[in-house]
Amino acid sequence: MLYPRVIPCLLVHNKGLVKTVNFKNAKYVGDPINAVKIFNEKEADELMVLDIDATTDKREPNYRMIEHLAQECRMPLCYGGGIKNARQAKRVFSLGVEKIALSSAIVYKPELIAEIASEVGSQSVVAVLDVKRKLFGGYDVFIENGSKKAKINLEKFLVEMNAQGVGEIVINSIDKDGCMEGYDLDLIDKIKPLVKVPLTVLGGAGSYEDISTLVERYGIIGAAAGSLFVFKGKYRAVLISYPEPSIKTNLFKTVMEKS
Repeated sequence: MLYPRVIPCLLVHNKGLVKTVNFKNAKYVGDPINAVKIFNEKEADELMVLDIDATTDKREPNYRMIEHLAQECRMPLCYGGGIKNARQAKRVFSLGVEKIALSSAIVYKPELIAEIASEVGSQSVVAVLDVKRKLFGGYDVFIENGSKKAKINLEKFLVEMNAQGVGEIVINSIDKDGCMEGYDLDLIDKIKPLVKVPLTVLGGAGSYEDISTLVERYGIIGAAAGSLFVFKGKYRAVLISYPEPSIKTNLFKTVMEKS
């Protein structure tokens, strides 16, 4: 039986673990390897690690860091950052990563998804779309860590991703990033009918209730979060956390009852 996935998303900046608000003001929260060890103990469903410097710095992925993360990680690991071609993707997979996340590169070259999928399988290729609400409705896609608006239509691009054979789509709300005020459900309502593969939502989760709301509304979906799993309390003290199995079961109660 398939269940929703609860996925911590870790951002790497200057080789440290950080958390942003609206893609700005990166706050250092610790060492990525230590965070992975804690999520191992808490038996997280999956882990997403995004190097937010690689593309903006125009460099290749940090293979040494990826290797260390993969060696430590005891759950499926999705890595993104700096991957621009199939050669780099294959090297990342060779280090023990289960999925790769592509963002800016596929805006410039959508067929990169098909190229990599033909080598490693569609299930291992993830498209991450960073989006921001337009002033008068709709959404724009941004690239290079939110610094540049892409000249594409979100809805048409989602259809293109399906056609290229993507295995999963992560939709990340820049407006909600780090705000801990709940997911952008209007955004998900808009795009979910266009997504024909597993969908993961990132940006805005501030409580387990936000995850429960997402699952109740959409069923089998990925619920990703950053701040929720690294901060505690209104003063945002750094504390790595993850829901216990009993709490997760309760979060998924609606889906389980329908199965």
